[in-house]
Amino acid sequence: MRRRDAIGDDMTVPTDPDIQARQALARQKTLATGLLGGMAGLTLLTYLPLFRGLEPAAHMALETVRAGGKAGVVGGIADWFAVTALFRHPLGLPIPHTAIIPAQKERMGRALARFVAAQVFTEKEIGRALEGIDLPGILAGILEDPATMAGLTRAVLGTIPGGLERLEDGRASAAFARTLPVILGGNTLAPLMARGLRALVDGDCHQDVLSFMLGQLQHVLQSRESALRQMIEERVREQGGRFVGWAIGGSIATKVLEAAREELDRIDPKDSALREGFTRWVRGEIERMETDPERAGEISSAMRGVFAHESVLIWGGDIWQRLRGVIEADIAQPDGWAAGMVQDSVRRIAVQLRTDSGMRARVTDMTWRLVVRVLPYAREKMEGFITRVVSGWDGAALADKTELRVGRDLQYVRVNGTLVGFIVGAALSVGLSLLFGAGA
Repeated sequence: MRRRDAIGDDMTVPTDPDIQARQALARQKTLATGLLGGMAGLTLLTYLPLFRGLEPAAHMALETVRAGGKAGVVGGIADWFAVTALFRHPLGLPIPHTAIIPAQKERMGRALARFVAAQVFTEKEIGRALEGIDLPGILAGILEDPATMAGLTRAVLGTIPGGLERLEDGRASAAFARTLPVILGGNTLAPLMARGLRALVDGDCHQDVLSFMLGQLQHVLQSRESALRQMIEERVREQGGRFVGWAIGGSIATKVLEAAREELDRIDPKDSALREGFTRWVRGEIERMETDPERAGEISSAMRGVFAHESVLIWGGDIWQRLRGVIEADIAQPDGWAAGMVQDSVRRIAVQLRTDSGMRARVTDMTWRLVVRVLPYAREKMEGFITRVVSGWDGAALADKTELRVGRDLQYVRVNGTLVGFIVGAALSVGLSLLFGAGA
């Protein structure tokens, strides 16, 4: 088959991918056949005197060449028959035990499959191959590839909408609302709160809380001063009468408010007695929560009451709906928080695969253990696969492809058979003549 080349109408190129192999095989066949023909011609030449009616005296050189030529013809024809019988019937005759490759393709397939499974795919050979491969580095390179990273990001984010959709019937929000009181109001809440408070106290964070409370108290004193003054004056009138309230009620209210402001202003985070007392009180409450079962039960009961309230349950359901909306909006953005988190995770894994010796060793060991576990099954399947593939090949096509690969070397077998036959035949003729005389 040939096709027109786009460069010009008069230029054509071969389309057979094996054209060079076929040309080389044809040259080798011509060489082997030409040598056989030459040997036959040499043999006929030694008999030419007999064709003309001449009966020359026995001549050792002539007998030697004649014997060598005949042996060369026999050797060449025998090797031609043997080589041809591998691929097809010689001269098209259905001689038994010829066309071996097409006729025995199934047995060849089984033999090839057994050889590959038993001799190639062994733990030793595969282990030797894996030793020369940087599997963690290869995996890191794959993960660092932008196309791979984009595909992984899409795959991970693509699973989120399906999960949210399956929870669309409200089970998630209802479950969240039901479990919130259990999680936050269980018997183990008091010890958890105690550990959290202890961590705050150890970090002196409770003083920030006190500072906030005192600041709010100062703000209330300033913003509600008139109301507080009136409340104090009314209290004084209730206790001392109208005259006392009229005479000293305003003065008492002023002194109380000023004393409160001055005390709040004197509080210092480091050496204030109020702050030290607050610290002792908090630590005492922590000790009670950790050691007093009754106190822990009171706290747990109070928390259960709070979180079992209907408004808190509604709030828990609303948390899920809001959270879902945030997730859906974020995963729709190619540069959203979720996409960035996935990509950062993939990058960190790739860096670890290149630099973390422990992780590299674990990946290599895991790969080897997986190969050892899968190897028997893979050998069995590969053996069956090779057998089926070879058995399904066309016999003539198989013979043709095989001949293209090994036919050149087999033609040298023909050449060698012809030459060796000539040499052996000539040597045998010389030996016999020396032993038994000319003409033996």
